[in-house]
Amino acid sequence: MSKMNLKTQAYNTIRQKIVTCEYAPGTFLNEELLTTELGLSRTPVRDALSRLEQEGLIEIKPKKGIIVMPLSINTINMIFEVRQLYEPYILLNYGNALSVERLKDLYNIFSSSKTNHNCYNNNDYFYELDTEFHNFVVDACPNTYIHQNYNMIQTQAERFRYMTGNISEKRLDDTFQEHLDIIRACLRNDWQEAAKQMSAHLEESKKATFQLIFSSTSAQSLTV
Repeated sequence: MSKMNLKTQAYNTIRQKIVTCEYAPGTFLNEELLTTELGLSRTPVRDALSRLEQEGLIEIKPKKGIIVMPLSINTINMIFEVRQLYEPYILLNYGNALSVERLKDLYNIFSSSKTNHNCYNNNDYFYELDTEFHNFVVDACPNTYIHQNYNMIQTQAERFRYMTGNISEKRLDDTFQEHLDIIRACLRNDWQEAAKQMSAHLEESKKATFQLIFSSTSAQSLTV
């Protein structure tokens, strides 16, 4: 296997373990143990750790070790603050770049009772659809710096999902309706309304995230 493939393998494996909280927030990692666990040499593991530190998933502390970055209440606020800055802005300024056909496809998906049924039985499917929808909006923006920052907060949001568990059925229904409100405005080319609906959706999502965390036993793992 090439050196590049080994670096990618190390990065993907460690990142997945962090995102799924197999390496829990606040856990100390050891480079030597990671090389043994992954069956790789130090070079690809060090490269992976460097990338993960740049993404804000770990902190490398000289002579102390590697710590998986904690998740905090403040992190949630920062994630939604960035999303409120980006997503309504993108609709307002780049909404015309969205594919009308894809908007119609998403409208049919979110209005389908079959989709609702599948999401009730598989929350991962719901999260995939939700991520797909928001990435579709963000992808309309040509600014690569926005994309880089958005990818970072998406990764942190994934960690919260694994920590807190399933979403409520009511929030699932509300989310679909909020997505439909955004899509309707987009199909009318009413970008002011689309941005307004997106902002309202993100505010509701933030509230639901806090409710989910504080009703979950994992809330005790969070810091302020």
